[in-house]
Amino acid sequence: MPTALQRTPVPGPTFIRLLARIADTDVPAPGPALSDRLGQWIDWTRAVTLAGALDGRPSAPSAEAATSDPPLEDGDEVAHARATLAGSIGNDLPAMAADADMAAIDFAPYRQHCLAMQRAMLAATGRLRGRLRDQLAQRSPELARLAEVDAVMELTLSPREHRLLASVPVLLGEHFERLRAGAAVDGNTGSTSAAWLDVFHRDMQGVLHAELDVRFQPIEGLLAALRTP
Repeated sequence: MPTALQRTPVPGPTFIRLLARIADTDVPAPGPALSDRLGQWIDWTRAVTLAGALDGRPSAPSAEAATSDPPLEDGDEVAHARATLAGSIGNDLPAMAADADMAAIDFAPYRQHCLAMQRAMLAATGRLRGRLRDQLAQRSPELARLAEVDAVMELTLSPREHRLLASVPVLLGEHFERLRAGAAVDGNTGSTSAAWLDVFHRDMQGVLHAELDVRFQPIEGLLAALRTP
């Protein structure tokens, strides 16, 4: 089995590459194409709904369904939400006392931080995605169709996405333990250097920032559509 230094770089998005690195494990060969996987993930009831959204005649915008939320196409609110989350990733990271015993530090506070950030990302992106769909639905029948397709895809893919993202705290915990154990093995003075914890802080923040990018991809797509003349 190749070592981490010998491992072939993992192609693909930053989030996947970072998870592969902190997992310190071989990555399986690429599986079926996304289109083939979608065929396995979408059950027949969702397939019928998706087909209706894609092939059906879009309905005209309804004045009664108009949202009272401020328009989002200028992107300021989206940018602010993203910047707030990005700031919290580092600013809310658990702080350790200068004289803390590095060998006795527990992963639990970092796990809570990771889970809190994931909940905050989910809540913020969920609100923005829903509002963008509502506003798209008022622009034109074609954009209303796009909003409907996005809603179906979110319902279809979210359960799988949530299961996959739930592995992030687990992988970070394993990475934390490997770094701490490695520092203890390398130390010859009876105390553990804080260098390993600095490495973990950078890795954890890198993973969470990459997850933030992934969660905002649908938002950016809908925002681009809303800005379409």
